[in-house]
Amino acid sequence: MNDILVGKGDVDVWLLPKYANRHGMIAGATGTGKSVSLMLLAEGFSKLGVPVFLADVKGDLAGLAVAGTMNDRLQARVDKLGIHWAPNANPVVFWDIHGRAGHPVRTTISEMGPALLARLMDLNDIQSGVLEVAFKFADDNGLLLLDLKDLRAMMAWASDNSKDLSQHYGLVSPTSIAAIQRALLSLEQADGERFFGEPALDLADFMRQDLSGRGIVNILAADQLVLKPKLYTTFLLWMLSELFEKLPEVGDLDQPKLVFFFDEAHLLFDDAPPALRQRVEQVVRLIRSKGVGVYFCSQNPDDVPDVILGQMGNRIQHALRAFTPRDQKAVKAAAETFAPNPKIKVAEVITQLGVGEALVSTLQEGGVPMPVDRALITSPGCRIGAITPDERAAVRSRSPVGGKYDTTVDRESAFEKLSERAQQAPPPQAPGAPAGGKGAQQQGGGWTGMAKDMIFGTSRRQGMLETMAKSVVRNAGGQLGRSILRGVLGSISKG
Repeated sequence: MNDILVGKGDVDVWLLPKYANRHGMIAGATGTGKSVSLMLLAEGFSKLGVPVFLADVKGDLAGLAVAGTMNDRLQARVDKLGIHWAPNANPVVFWDIHGRAGHPVRTTISEMGPALLARLMDLNDIQSGVLEVAFKFADDNGLLLLDLKDLRAMMAWASDNSKDLSQHYGLVSPTSIAAIQRALLSLEQADGERFFGEPALDLADFMRQDLSGRGIVNILAADQLVLKPKLYTTFLLWMLSELFEKLPEVGDLDQPKLVFFFDEAHLLFDDAPPALRQRVEQVVRLIRSKGVGVYFCSQNPDDVPDVILGQMGNRIQHALRAFTPRDQKAVKAAAETFAPNPKIKVAEVITQLGVGEALVSTLQEGGVPMPVDRALITSPGCRIGAITPDERAAVRSRSPVGGKYDTTVDRESAFEKLSERAQQAPPPQAPGAPAGGKGAQQQGGGWTGMAKDMIFGTSRRQGMLETMAKSVVRNAGGQLGRSILRGVLGSISKG
């Protein structure tokens, strides 16, 4: 049987792979067993050959890479469940934006797009519009924005040429440019500089199997990243956007192509503008047809908007504590979202669940949700807990993608091209100096200067070489073309 045994109650509760892309929710108070439920599902999907991505916020999910060991507590649980348990180490690839606890994971400024970047830098609507103009100019002129120094050079150029930009693209005020430059400085100080650059992450590397056919479990070290909530959520949103944009429509498969776990989901929706919420709702609703299942993990189910919560077909609800009015509201909200079971008073039981117990409802044949059942969650075969630095290093040394991402690449982009333009600009003429004559010819004036300007261009007018280069850029495929494209969350102006 290929179904995943989630737990045992009055009946055995199974997660059916063909309905796993209908998304899911794992919720519950701290210390009630959410992490074990997440590890159980990740291990189950890996055994089916389904790749998994998850963010390790507390450092304990890394235990998926190491086989568990039997102890008295685990033996008692296995006996109570009446299941066969075997130690199991999953094929894991570690990732880390900082490059310390895993392979560096990067994207480019161009791929991120102005909409998500504006959220990351906490820009207002006017400043976001100026950033859109900068991106539009860069796209029109074939200027790749790969890292923060490219964007810094682009904003410096925009400051020097704000009048020309305003004439062609809309008002660009020096005040807004200065605000963006300050936000860039803050982003650099928050280690954002490590996130932008090349080689950029190829999401195909997240969708791998090992030689035995098991799905790779991709674990992002996020214990430090989650301390910068906007960088954390923007990165995960970018990933969802890229998956949505690049994967083909596949309809309903026998099992997902990828399962994406979004831990600390409340951070995604805290202070999110309405436009961004709408895009997230759109992606979650439609990405199912791309074969991707999205599973949100959070303390309270009401951390996720009702529109998105309604898309969650598979639910694991651990205990909630009704100590405060907000807690009582969350208990009521959770009770109302389950398929009813006359044997269970959900609002009462949800506060009485022990550690490792949960109220579970999954989609069964025909996509019909099973009545909610109180179940004891089964135990994964991996280690439940953190791993040592030596164990992490050993796993990383066996990674199939280390040679691709561990060395930074810095190719020609906007920074180099704009610097070259600045160097080619003619020096300012001294007051009272003659406009022509022999002196002017010696400094590049006359016919020689005119020919040079026609070929190489000036600071105000592009030359023949630049015009030809732009034509090549606009028609080129490959990496350059891919870098300028952005997904539904990347830019509101994508055609």
